Amino acid sequence: MKVLLAGGGTGGHIYPALSIAGAIKRRDASAEVLFVGTLHGMEAELVPRAGYPLKTIHLYGFQRRISWRNIKNVFFTGKSLWDVKKILRDFQPDVVIGTGGYVCGPVVWAAARSGIPTLIQEQNAFPGVTNRILGRVVDAVALGYKEAMPKFSGHKARVIVTGNPVREDLLTEERDAACRHFGFSPDIPIVLITGGSQGARSINRAALTLHRRFAEKKDLQIFHITGQTDYNDIIHTLSSERIPFNEAASGKIVLPYLHEMPKALAAAALVVSRAGAIGLAELTLRGLPSILIPYPYASENHQEINARALEKNGAAVVIRDTELTGEMLSEKIQALIADSKTLHEMAGAAAAMGRPHAAEEIAGIAFELFGRDCS
Repeated sequence: MKVLLAGGGTGGHIYPALSIAGAIKRRDASAEVLFVGTLHGMEAELVPRAGYPLKTIHLYGFQRRISWRNIKNVFFTGKSLWDVKKILRDFQPDVVIGTGGYVCGPVVWAAARSGIPTLIQEQNAFPGVTNRILGRVVDAVALGYKEAMPKFSGHKARVIVTGNPVREDLLTEERDAACRHFGFSPDIPIVLITGGSQGARSINRAALTLHRRFAEKKDLQIFHITGQTDYNDIIHTLSSERIPFNEAASGKIVLPYLHEMPKALAAAALVVSRAGAIGLAELTLRGLPSILIPYPYASENHQEINARALEKNGAAVVIRDTELTGEMLSEKIQALIADSKTLHEMAGAAAAMGRPHAAEEIAGIAFELFGRDCS
């Protein structure tokens, strides 16, 4: 079987595609997998590093305002359809799977119109416009959240709630080994702070208060992933205020990016993060309590909808970005770390929402579309 996977831009679209590819190869080692993305998205690094071939098209996402870039992108979109048709003609896939990002639209649309079996994976509780449109032409839709199902009602596609696929090594990491790997003490709780692959300025600025509060204290360890954009500003502030970090026994690590996120999640007792769908899938799979600060400019506010689904089930505390302060964040973190009963209940609620077999279920749908079962 030949499978073409389209998705890109951020890790939230690429890691699910890689997980699905891995599940397909586990079912059928002879399956051929090809990715389609862009040269400027994270797929340009992550896909080849995972050992898969990548074909690229020249395309950018549209901005939510009138701009010269949008005008140029109309041209790029038209040209990309010709590029996509050539890729489809040369590779001749048996199934095409889209996992999101602006590259997904033209690839899946062209495949569906060519009669190739197609599947999209919708990660959010509130589906984006592109997937709502694609839902009218594809053969199947795999949902990360059951709350998204009404948006695909009345379409020809078969709609299945599978959960969101996550990295394969997420459940294999052990806490003590992960703590030793990073130099943390396994006997002291660790709070992991991350704004996702792009970083989050509001979270980074609020986290400075936590660093200041625990500059000399040893009863909480801080693992702060800033994103590339804010990294220099954050370490400059910490250094100028003589707050120790990235030193042996300091109990504080500050990094711009981390490829070993499964290890970081294994080490953490509490996570502070945005509310991207794949990040939340990883939290629930690990059974991790969280403080979620949804990105306020996400299309149709889908991050807050994602976050509220966890909050409703008792797995998370949600703080709106506009209400976030350093004092508020520090107080929430300290209160939760001090309340082991609540933290344990939140962890159990998160674990109950986890879908560890999502990638395998989606791979199974792909094989069904191809017409054979390799389970």
